[in-house]
Amino acid sequence: MSKTDKLLLKLLSGISDTNIQFSELCSLLRHFGFEERVKGSHHIFTRADIEEILNIQAKEAKAKPYQVKQVRDIFVKYEIQGNE
Repeated sequence: MSKTDKLLLKLLSGISDTNIQFSELCSLLRHFGFEERVKGSHHIFTRADIEEILNIQAKEAKAKPYQVKQVRDIFVKYEIQGNE
């Protein structure tokens, strides 16, 4: 199982929202075709086939738990899975 697959499983399981590294979350989004632009501390992710815009910021080196939940909700809603 690749590192990306492990992170995706961790994200979708929802059991460790407070323990996901910000850089890993950004990497995961880029891996699944999201385009990133940075404006100050805000990392804004978009994808052509997804209506929502993901705006995430780091809290120290971790991703904010409520933003991890927003990413998970997008992945579930649009059925984004491994090997895309």
